[in-house]
Amino acid sequence: MFETQILLFLVTSLIIIITPGQDMILVMSRSIALGSRAGIATATGISVGLLGHTILASLGLGAILRTSEVLFLVVKIIGAAYLIFLGIKLLKSRFEQFTLDRPTAASLRTLFFQGALSNLSNPKIAIFYFAFLPQFVPTQSTNPTPLLLTLGVSFAILTFLVKAPIGYGAGSLSHWLRTRPLIQLWINRISGTVLVALGIRLVFEKSA
Repeated sequence: MFETQILLFLVTSLIIIITPGQDMILVMSRSIALGSRAGIATATGISVGLLGHTILASLGLGAILRTSEVLFLVVKIIGAAYLIFLGIKLLKSRFEQFTLDRPTAASLRTLFFQGALSNLSNPKIAIFYFAFLPQFVPTQSTNPTPLLLTLGVSFAILTFLVKAPIGYGAGSLSHWLRTRPLIQLWINRISGTVLVALGIRLVFEKSA
C-alpha cells in the first residue's frame, strides 16, 4: 500500500511539475535571454525555494496532524477539495501564449536568488504544499513530520531534475510550445484530470 502511495506521489508530482506556470516561464525566459547556464541557475534557485516551503509546510502540518486524528482528516479533506478546484481550473483553461521577458545580464548568483525569491514569495505554492503533501501521509501516522519533509524534498529534487534540462534547452522548447498550442492545452488537461482524480479518490477514501 505504501509503495502504491509513493508511486502515485511521483507520477502526480511529475505531471504537476511539467505543467507550464510561473516557475516554468521564469526558467525559460532566463535561459532564452541569457543562456543555458542562466536557466539552470534559475531552476536551482526555484528548487531551493521549494525546500523553504517544505520546511514551513512540514513543521506546520506536522504540528496540526499530531494534534488529533480528526484534524488530520479535516486537513486532508480540505486539501482534497483544493486539489479538485485546481484541477477543474486547469481543465477549463485555454491556451495562453508564453510571455517571456528579456532580463538584463546578471550573475548566476543573482539569477539563483531571483529564482528562490520568486518561488518563496508565491503564496499559491505555500497553499499547494499544504494541500498536496498531506494526501500521501497515512492517516494512522503518529509522527508525520519526517514523511512530510521527505515528500517535500523529493518534490523539490524532481522539480530540479525536470526544470534544469528545460533551462538548458529552453530556446527550442519555447519555440516548440509556441507553435503547438494543443500540446500545452493537453498538458493542462492531463494535469487537471490527475488533480481532480486524486482529490476525488481521497474524498471517497475518507467517506469509506
